[in-house]
Amino acid sequence: MLAGCDLAPHYQRPALAAPSSFPQGPAYPAAAGTQDVAAIGWKAFFTDEKLRQVIALGLANNRDLRIAAANILQARAQYRAQRADLFPTVDANAAATVSHGNSTSSGSSTGGGTRHSYSADIGISAFELDLFGRVRNLTKAAQETYFASQAGADATRISLIAEIASAWLTMGSDQDQLALSKQTLTAYQQTVGITRAQFDKGIASELDVQQAETNLQDARYDVAQLTTQIAQDQNALNLLVGTTVTADLLPSGIGTGDFTMADLPAGLDSTILLKRPDVLQSEDLLKGYNADIGAARAAFFPTISLTAAAGTASTALTGLFTGGAWTWSAGGSATQTIFDFGKNLANLRYAQASKQAAVATYEKAVQTAFREVSDALAMRGTIGEQVGARSDKVDAASKAATLSLARYKSGIDSFLTTLDAQRTLYIAQQALVTSRLQRETNLVTLYSTLGGGLT
Repeated sequence: MLAGCDLAPHYQRPALAAPSSFPQGPAYPAAAGTQDVAAIGWKAFFTDEKLRQVIALGLANNRDLRIAAANILQARAQYRAQRADLFPTVDANAAATVSHGNSTSSGSSTGGGTRHSYSADIGISAFELDLFGRVRNLTKAAQETYFASQAGADATRISLIAEIASAWLTMGSDQDQLALSKQTLTAYQQTVGITRAQFDKGIASELDVQQAETNLQDARYDVAQLTTQIAQDQNALNLLVGTTVTADLLPSGIGTGDFTMADLPAGLDSTILLKRPDVLQSEDLLKGYNADIGAARAAFFPTISLTAAAGTASTALTGLFTGGAWTWSAGGSATQTIFDFGKNLANLRYAQASKQAAVATYEKAVQTAFREVSDALAMRGTIGEQVGARSDKVDAASKAATLSLARYKSGIDSFLTTLDAQRTLYIAQQALVTSRLQRETNLVTLYSTLGGGLT
C-alpha cells in the first residue's frame, strides 16, 4: 500500500483560456468546412513543385531542426537515466588480501605467518524503496520534459516550413517588383525622350524635361535597390534551408499563380489550438512541474534503503568457487530529516510556484495561438477584396496615364498631369504586387497557426 503512494497533485488540464470559437464579423470569412488542418500534410498543402522541393531541402538541412533533434536525444537520455533509479543497481565485487605479521613479548619472539583471503560477491547497495513516490515523480518529470522536447521539435518544424515558404514567396514577389521597375524604367525613358523632343521643338519647357527625369531616376533607384533585395532574399532563404538553393528552384515571380491549396476550413472550434505543438509543449512542461511537487512532498517522509550481498570467501584462490565458504549479508536503513532549516519546505514552495508559472505560461500559449489564428482569419476574410481593389485601381491608373500622355502630346494638358498619372500608375502596380504577396503568405500563416505541416 505504501509503495502505491503518490504525493503529486491530481493533474487537471487548465480551462481553455480563450473563447470557444474564433471571431465572427465583417472582417472574417464565413464558417466553412470541418476538416482538421493538422491532418493536412505540407506536401498536400503546397502545390508548387519547386516550393515543395525547397521545403524538403530545409527539413533535411536546417540547423535549428538538428538542434531540436539533439535536444530530444538529450531529454530521452536524461529520462532513461532517471528511470533507472526505479530499479536496484546490481554490483559484482571481488577482493584479495595478503597479510604478514610478527609479534614479540617479554624478550622472546614468535614468528608470524602470511595469511591470504579471497572473496567474491554480487549484490545491491543503498536501493531506495520508493514508498512515497519521490523517484517515480522525478521520473515522471523527466518523461514530460522528454515529451516537451518532442513537441518543441514539431513546433520548430512547422515554423520552419512556414518561414521557408514565406521567404520563397517574398523572393518571388521581389522578382515581380523588379520586373515592374524595369518595365517602368523603360517607359520613363521613353517619356523623357518625348519630353526632350517637345523641348527641342519649343513646345515643352526645360522644367518638363527635368520633371520627367525625376521619375526616371526613381525607377532607376528601385531597379538597383530591388536587385540588392533579391540577393539578400536568396541569402535569407539559403540560411533557412541550410544549404544553397539552386537557381532552378528559385521563384521567377508569383504573379497571379497559386502555390497552395485554394482555401482552408475556417469554421473549426478553437479547441483545435490544443493540438498545436507549442501548446502541447507548454502542457507537457506543466505536467512535469506537477510531478515535481510530488517529489518535493515525498522529501518530508523517511527514505528507506536496502543493501544486500551474497558470495563466497576462501583462503585460497583456487578454492574460491569450489571449496569456499558461502556468505551473505542484508541490511536496511531509514533516514528521516529532523531539522533542515526549512530546506524541504522551500523546495516544495519552489515546486508549487513553478507549477503556477507553468499554468500561466500554458494559458498564454493558448491565448497567443488564438490571437495568431484570429489575425490570420481577419486578413483572410478581406484579402480577396483588397487584391480586387488594387487590380481595378491599376486598370484605372493605366488608362489615366495613357490618356494624360496623349493629351500632353496634343498640347491639351500640362506635363505635370502626365507626371502625376505615371507616378500614380507605378505606385498602384507596386501595391498590387504587395497585396498578391500578402494573399499568398496569409494562407501559409493560417495553415501554420492552425497546427498543420508535420507530414
